[in-house]
Amino acid sequence: MMLAFSNFRAYDLGVVREVSPMLKIANDSGKDEIQIDTREFECIGATPPFDHPHIFLDMGDDNRIVCPYCSTLYRLNVRSETTAKEPRT
Repeated sequence: MMLAFSNFRAYDLGVVREVSPMLKIANDSGKDEIQIDTREFECIGATPPFDHPHIFLDMGDDNRIVCPYCSTLYRLNVRSETTAKEPRT
């Protein structure tokens, strides 16, 4: 699986740093389910030229969403969201 940002090519899921407002996710390995750390992102299917139309997805209050083009299930990594809400001491 590769992740890409609007202005940059691809990054491994373990070292993603937000450098652009919209995260683009390409599921090149064809995984059925991908855990992510954000509720809003763009699914592009696979890396171009094998991509599908780039679609904005927003989980809203849910912890998962399915891309209507490639049927990839995206699940929110709830651990990262819990950590973000905890106050620093």
